[in-house]
Amino acid sequence: MPSCPECENNLDIEEDEVEEGDIIACEECGTEFEVVGVDPLELARIDEEYDEEDDLYEEDEEEE
Repeated sequence: MPSCPECENNLDIEEDEVEEGDIIACEECGTEFEVVGVDPLELARIDEEYDEEDDLYEEDEEEE
C-alpha cells in the first residue's frame, strides 16, 4: 500500500486500479496528489495556490 509523501500515512488506494490523471487525497493530512505514473506509482502534489492558467495569463499581461 502506498504512503503519503507528506505525512507518511498509508493511502487507501489499490495501485492496480488507478490511472494517470486520477486525483488522490490523503485522509490524514488532506493533501491532494495527481497520479502521474502507474508503473511504478508516481504521485505529484497538487498545489492549490498555483494555477498554471493564472501564471500564463499574468505572462500575457506583462508582454502587452
